[in-house]
Amino acid sequence: MSAVAAADLREVRLDAGSLAAVTAALAAHAPTHDADASFPWPGILAVHEAGLLTASVVERDGGRGLSAHETVEVFLALGQGDPSVALITAMTVAQHALQATTGALPVELYAQILRESAERPTLLNAVRAEPELGAPARGGLPATTARRTSDGWSVSGHKGFATGSEGLAYHLVWVVTDEIDQRVGHVLVPGDAPGIRIERTWDHLGMRASSTHDVIYDDVRVPFENFSGAPVGTVPNNGSIPGSIALAVPSLYVGIAQAALAAFARFANERVPTSLGRPIATLERIQSVAGEAQAQLTQARLVLDAVAAQTDEGRPDPASPGLVKLLTSRGAIAAVQGLVAAIGNPGLTRSLPFERHLRDVLCARPHPPQDDAALVAAGRSVLEHTPVASLPRSTTDASRTHQERGTTP
Repeated sequence: MSAVAAADLREVRLDAGSLAAVTAALAAHAPTHDADASFPWPGILAVHEAGLLTASVVERDGGRGLSAHETVEVFLALGQGDPSVALITAMTVAQHALQATTGALPVELYAQILRESAERPTLLNAVRAEPELGAPARGGLPATTARRTSDGWSVSGHKGFATGSEGLAYHLVWVVTDEIDQRVGHVLVPGDAPGIRIERTWDHLGMRASSTHDVIYDDVRVPFENFSGAPVGTVPNNGSIPGSIALAVPSLYVGIAQAALAAFARFANERVPTSLGRPIATLERIQSVAGEAQAQLTQARLVLDAVAAQTDEGRPDPASPGLVKLLTSRGAIAAVQGLVAAIGNPGLTRSLPFERHLRDVLCARPHPPQDDAALVAAGRSVLEHTPVASLPRSTTDASRTHQERGTTP
């Protein structure tokens, strides 16, 4: 049975015209929020009104779900408009998708979240990183604890890089319990609970409106049902994101590069140096730069579309998410860097959008999974799953001979 009636949730509008309207709404406010690092509520409201914050809620819970192809289209559009809004949205969409696959939140709690989501923007995110621990994806237990009390849990700790922090309706805080047999997992903490303090530490090169601040939890009380957890060592530190939603973050960074190329086209057609007497768009040098950027974006889009098709056909590649993010972010960064270099000083002038697009797209590099982790995972998969018998016999024989001799081929 659905946790909430389908009619209660916002209608999800995914047609090209609706997505273009959301892109325009986000783009209208993005420069202001980038300049003062304020929370991008107008963009979040536009995403909510288009039904995109709950687009990944599945049918059994009153939604429609997002295919991988739709995920790509949505986050390309959001990334073009305001990547900070896109990133905050991706975190919320991911939590709804995870609930569909794991059912980690009790039915009644999740039903409450959906009721609130029908009425107003209700942002969710897993708050996991810590100043000492770093990203949990690299391993280790959190210092943030859930202490058992007579009527629930007391949550205390210091988290970092909590995207959307100032606007979160619910924090899913990665904790370890104080029990003898410790458990680890996410505890659901309402964003307005007493004892939560946002430290505005996010003073970043890019994604400045993403509100990725530190959060302090000081004896924050929640009921028993807000945490279940699992024995330490029985669950992965960094659970996988459902296949279709794993394409959200790579897509938004490609969207940034698409916005930069569109801005480049406008600039090149409007810029008419007196020494030239015609738009610089007529120069082969500028045409070549635009063509190179388009080539990078075409390659990135082909990767996204191919993996989306595999996912929607029910044959996802477990090694794909990391490599998709690596390949598409490399292309997006190369495209924007090339455009900025070709423009010269105007490319780094704050009154124009290019330097903002460059700062935002560079944030793809530290965004998990980082390149080294993606490459190690892909390489390990190749080395562990490629049968030695599939190699030419002469190659294996030669390798064995050299091993026996203690020489290097």
